Amino acid sequence: MTYAPFTMEGAERQSRFLITCDHATNLVPPDLGGTLGLPEEDMARHIAYDVGAAGVSRALAAELDAPVVMANFSRLVIDPNRGADDPTVLMKLYDGTIIPGNRHADAAEKARRIAAYWQPYHDALEGLAARRDDTVIVAIHSFTPRLRGRRPRPWHVGILHAWDARLSDPLIARLEAEPDLVVGRNEPYPGHLPGDAIDLHALRCGRPNTLIEIRHDLIRDEAAQVLWGKRLAPMLVSALEKVSD
Repeated sequence: MTYAPFTMEGAERQSRFLITCDHATNLVPPDLGGTLGLPEEDMARHIAYDVGAAGVSRALAAELDAPVVMANFSRLVIDPNRGADDPTVLMKLYDGTIIPGNRHADAAEKARRIAAYWQPYHDALEGLAARRDDTVIVAIHSFTPRLRGRRPRPWHVGILHAWDARLSDPLIARLEAEPDLVVGRNEPYPGHLPGDAIDLHALRCGRPNTLIEIRHDLIRDEAAQVLWGKRLAPMLVSALEKVSD
């Protein structure tokens, strides 16, 4: 089977929504030998990918009749949610774990990985985003309940946004109305990094957008991922009705 640095489903779907998943998999491409020298237990952690995010993305896209595009390489290979010139685009240490396959990666290797994996993913994302003039981008991520040596994170879901909060504001209001959810605004991470995926494909183009972070212990299995996709879809539709383009 031929390797591709992204996967795409529902490209023919006509919804305004475009679902993206930057950290969908812990796969290390074949030309890197399929491994970065980490044990399986580390590659199964949040350092390598966003646990459960791919399943939620697929389920949400199906509910919205929207296309979905997902990166097909681990964030440890090269991070598609960082600008190409961001110093963290190729990590050598993550949450206390040294990445053996990245220890000696120099500028030339970083440039090679950007060209081989990062750029094709972003080209595919932009191609889907440009299919309509009124595209709305929804990025799906997940976060670990606790970083090593840190306090537990109380949020069930976080909504990240920069200055364009047209979609995020009404979505947060809908989520906060749910009695079983603790909702964070720009938690557990800040809402904007220059050159990240939302910056490149939404903020610079004026596209309404939001980034949804779900605590990954809530979406570990397929059933939970489908439930979250079904839960979020009507909230997003309702939130979009309040957006003025």
